[in-house]
Amino acid sequence: MPSQVNLAASNLQRNKKDRLIKIVNARLIRDHKIINDDVLYLCNGKIIDPQTYFFTFGDLPDVVIDAKGLLVAPGFIDVQINGAFGVDFSQCQNEEKMRKGIDNVARGLMKYGCTSFVPTIISSGIEVYQKVLPLLKPRKGNKINGAEILGAHVEGPFIVPSKRGAHEESHLRVASSGFSDFAKVYELNSEGKDQIVKIATVAPEVEGVLDSVEDLVRAGVTVSLGHSSATVAQAESAVEKGARFITHLFNAMQQFHHRDPGIIGLLGTTRIPRPYYGIICDSIHVHPNSIKMAYDSHPAGAVLVTDAMAAMGLPPGDYTLGDIPVRKVNDERVEVIGDGRLAGSVITIDACVRNFRKFTGCTIVEAVEAATLHPAELLGIQNIKGTLNVGADADLVFLDDDLRVVKCFIAGEEVDI
Repeated sequence: MPSQVNLAASNLQRNKKDRLIKIVNARLIRDHKIINDDVLYLCNGKIIDPQTYFFTFGDLPDVVIDAKGLLVAPGFIDVQINGAFGVDFSQCQNEEKMRKGIDNVARGLMKYGCTSFVPTIISSGIEVYQKVLPLLKPRKGNKINGAEILGAHVEGPFIVPSKRGAHEESHLRVASSGFSDFAKVYELNSEGKDQIVKIATVAPEVEGVLDSVEDLVRAGVTVSLGHSSATVAQAESAVEKGARFITHLFNAMQQFHHRDPGIIGLLGTTRIPRPYYGIICDSIHVHPNSIKMAYDSHPAGAVLVTDAMAAMGLPPGDYTLGDIPVRKVNDERVEVIGDGRLAGSVITIDACVRNFRKFTGCTIVEAVEAATLHPAELLGIQNIKGTLNVGADADLVFLDDDLRVVKCFIAGEEVDI
């Protein structure tokens, strides 16, 4: 206990301009349960221990916010989002325009309760990574900048052509030189220092990939399996070497077969730790019954992702996903123009949470944790994100009983939604 108090105290370097905020009459989602009629204290962008605070400063709250019985949860985290509001993270003809576009997305996501995200680049030419990745450096979220950028998710190009989905085949690569090929494309360093890339989606059967997984992990990259025809044996080998995630489960992978369940079979393994899995809860990419089966198999591994693309938040029409022309057919479906392949989604993260609860029959807590705690655990940041514990960032979302966003806070400040 003393070490926790000292840690909390060390976070309380309060300036007079820092407001002490007290949230009352809240139903907190904390420690895997709903705690009724509880209070939460925020200061300097952090959740704080009130006893330590008052012992240190002796101040009363500057602001008291009445939650009026609403659910108060950590802000949502989206670890796979290709773009939104007309912005495609895989397109960068103009650096300044892209920079402004990223800012617009970061601000716009907050109205859906998303306070942190991992911008995703699909398989692209090496020049795209060189231009875009520096713009996706991790940066803190706040009321002006919007949701926090946790780094980049590079989905490809080390994937198989037969499961490329809406990725341009000409951009796909092999890793014949091992980790050095990844380092060249993603601009990685072997020490993991100041790494921009946080997640890499790869196909373990592609030449050189399986032998590179351990080096990628040492470099600070979360390795995810996807866009792959891997056998279950190949998938298990990748997990044994350090892969911890499955990209959009059921999509762009070998379909389940009882003799060789492929990547999907990782949910049933007992030989090795089961990985987390991304799931798009829009009922287009994955049938609700399949979502229920995945949840029943491995509830603690579910990570809700939008896989949203540039048309999210915009009306139906023609857009692009990387170099691929796509069409937003309606408010649910986006497809490649010409052949009808699915091309990302247009769902929002709060809708994913609501659908997940509806499709699986899980509890409110489980639905929320699939968009908060689980993605934070995936990235190893569960001490500061995805939780309401003392010392965590004060990124919060107020929800009604239907899990609709009522208020959103980032770094302890309420944002207009």
